[in-house]
Order: sequence, then C-alpha cells, then structure tokens
Amino acid sequence: MHFLGGILFSVLYIEFVTSYSTEYGDSIRRQTLPELVASEGYAVESHYVHTPDGYILNVHRIPRGKTGKSNKKVIYLQHGILDSSTGWVLLGRDRSLGYILADEGYDVWMGNVRGNVYSRNHTTLNPDKDSQFWQFSWHEMGTIDLPTIIDYVLNQTSADGIYYCGHSQGTTVFYVMASSRPEYNAKIKAHVSLAPIAFMKHVTSPLLKIAAFWDTPLEFLLKLIGMNEFLPAEGFMNMIGENICSEGVGTVLCENTLFGLCGFNPKQMNTSLIPLIMTYTPSGSSTKQFLHYAQLMNSGKFRQYDYGLFDNKKVYGTFAPPSYDLKKITAPTYLICGKNDWLAEPKDVGRLATEIGNCRGKFLLSDNMFNHLDFLYAMDAPTIVYPKVISLFSRH
Repeated sequence: MHFLGGILFSVLYIEFVTSYSTEYGDSIRRQTLPELVASEGYAVESHYVHTPDGYILNVHRIPRGKTGKSNKKVIYLQHGILDSSTGWVLLGRDRSLGYILADEGYDVWMGNVRGNVYSRNHTTLNPDKDSQFWQFSWHEMGTIDLPTIIDYVLNQTSADGIYYCGHSQGTTVFYVMASSRPEYNAKIKAHVSLAPIAFMKHVTSPLLKIAAFWDTPLEFLLKLIGMNEFLPAEGFMNMIGENICSEGVGTVLCENTLFGLCGFNPKQMNTSLIPLIMTYTPSGSSTKQFLHYAQLMNSGKFRQYDYGLFDNKKVYGTFAPPSYDLKKITAPTYLICGKNDWLAEPKDVGRLATEIGNCRGKFLLSDNMFNHLDFLYAMDAPTIVYPKVISLFSRH
C-alpha cells in the first residue's frame, strides 16, 4: 500500500499545483510550433481538422525545405503520449527529424491528437468544464483522428498515399487504425515505427510498473476526484521545466526523472537541453490513455479498453475486450527499437514483428543504452536513426 499511497499523493499534489500554476501563469512564454519553425527560416502552415465526433485537431505543415529539392513526397509524423508536433522540430534544423525530412524533399505534416495542447478544442464540449471531452483513449485516436487527418492531407496535397513515421504512442495509434480500419492500409506507402508500442508485457520502467500494478484503484481515485486530463501543457511539469530544471541540482533531478521512466542513457542526453524539453513536455493527454496502457501491461495483450466484465458485455458484447487483429496491417511496416528502451522493450517489439501482417523489417539499434526518448533527443539520433528512416522510405 505504500506504493499506492505514494501514487495517490502524487496525483493529488500534481492536480493541485497544476491548477495553481495554470491560474497564475508561467514565467517563460513557450513559443508555438509555427514560431519555432519560422525562426529557423522555414515555411510553416497551421491546419484545423474536424473529426466526426467534434474534436478540432491542429495539424502543422512544413511544405518545403531549404535545399531546393522538390517536396512532392508527403510524410505524416505522429507524436507520442504527452508530446505534440513540437517534438519533431524542437532541437532545430540540424537535429530535428521534421526539418531533416523537409530538406530531403518531403512535404512534412505533423499531427496533434485530441487533448494535447494544440488540439484541446471541440465544437460543443469545453475541456475545462465537460468531463465528456476527456472520455477517450488512443483507440479513438487510431479509429477517428488518424483516418480523418490522413484524408485531409491527401485531399490537400492530391497525393496518392503518404509516408508515416510515428514515435511511441504515434505507433500505437497506427496499429489501431491499420487493424481496425484496414482500408487505410492502401493510403500508406510505408510506415516506420520508432520505439514501437503495442505489447507491453516486458516493460521495465519502474514508474509505469507501479502504476500498472495499481491500475484499478488508481482509476477509481481519478474518477472520484474528477481528474480527466493528465499533466496538461499549462501545468506543474512545465513550471518545473522552466524554473527548476535549469538549476544545477534541479537539472539532475529532472534528468533522472526522465531516465526513471524511459531508460538510462546519460551519454546521449545533453543535460543543457533538459530545461527546453521539460518546457514543452508534457503537452497534455487524457488520463484514460495512461490507464489503457496500464491494462496492456497487466494483460500482456494488445486490445481495446477494458471497462470490466459487465460493462465490456454492454460495449463489446463479450466479457473481455477484443484484441486488435494485427494481421490486417498490410501497409509495409518497419520497426526500429532501442536495447535500453524501458517502454518499448525489444522482446515485446519482437512479438509485434511476428504478428503484424506486413512487417518488412525489425531493427535493433547498436547503442546498448539507446532508450525511449533518444529517438527524438539523443545527440546521435541524426546520424544513427534518421538516415535509417529516410533509407527505408526510399524503398517505396
């Protein structure tokens, strides 16, 4: 019960301080993605996509690079949980995948799923007042958000298909879409998964394992206190990033918090970047997204949300939630994972590779310490990860 008590205290404390910091503001203004991209000298666009169930998704675009290459190939980048489109451009032109792809001749589109800082909008629901706004997981992102965005991008570009690269939850939602709405496989030229997450039986992150162990009472508590939004962008963690992570001892604390969640790789993490990263992350999500992942860890299966025996019967017609049929994924799919990723553990990625209908390759990076966040922020990511992504897409 000590673990549970610690989690419950942390949830209540974060909820309190989040409300406080949201009310009184942050000391440093975060730049928006359009501001960041424009500061690098790139063209940038903001598009607003309406889903059938009323969510308004802000999608960003870098239509061309600065190298003079023709940007006729259309690529879609999907961020991970608690992240946003900013993750693809945060480290600047030479180190961020969004710019690198633009300069390689791609028309780069970067999505923001429902509930994050850019997509915290709805045609009728108020995210600050209506709990119904937050009743979604990554299942709805895969079955509704992604198909809607992909259709919008194809309509805007007149392309005959898109390249897709996802990180973490950005891979999960792709598997959900391609298995639940298999007609969308034909719209994907190729998919590259960075730190793929579907099966989570072998997760080694101590923080997530604790949360998974207490997922049922934790869900009850969160409902009791009405906590539907988890770590919003204008909240406690961003205040930490802006005001604490920049200090000597605070930097070490923030660094080890990241390592405790995602894996330990100090050689790849430039500690001077931690205040910047923590200023933009977390970018908000629903609590239900995390609970859904906790259920995967406990069940060892990749399946829809578990509402409990009787509610499952009402929702699905069965006492257990249905599993996603990964054999229906026929788009060419490539998996890239790290040996020290505590969330996308290589054993789980190996199982995923055997179950996907058209897995063209699984690649384990040579760096023995490469972890979950290294795909975005490692010093060597531009040399050991991004050329591989470009090479895989060039096959299609």
